[in-house]
Amino acid sequence: MTMGNFEFSKRSRSKMEGIDTRLVAISKMAIKRSVFDFGITCGLRTEAEQKALYAAKASQCDGVKNKSKHQSGMAVDVAVYIGPRLSWESNLYDDVCDAYVSAARQHGGVGLRWGGAWHIDNMLEYEGTSENATLQYVDLRRSQGRRPFMDSVHLEIFDL
Repeated sequence: MTMGNFEFSKRSRSKMEGIDTRLVAISKMAIKRSVFDFGITCGLRTEAEQKALYAAKASQCDGVKNKSKHQSGMAVDVAVYIGPRLSWESNLYDDVCDAYVSAARQHGGVGLRWGGAWHIDNMLEYEGTSENATLQYVDLRRSQGRRPFMDSVHLEIFDL
């Protein structure tokens, strides 16, 4: 597959308001490197928004004791488009994560955590593909008798 020549829509750009400038820069690099078009669906969240997501079991962070990186502007959620159609096929999100890993490596100074492989603290130190990381995470959770919490739309940065 070849990289597309994608750009963020006005809506996606508005979702990045209040996000750490490094993550904005990495996101802009990632969309240029991605083989699939994607948009930003969520950036900065309030405590109330995070509590609501936790109550709906859409997040493992309660927003108070366990804050989401969204609350500090250090995370984004993405959605992949195939033409005009929104797609939730997990393999597409593996490829978007690979684009973020490439962009974050070039940017430097940050680590990257991905919701498709929570067991890996920093995807920049992982030597395989994001697809392999997801498969490892699922196998790990199953071996523990636990259900994996798949949040492949989620990407967050942290200071090294």
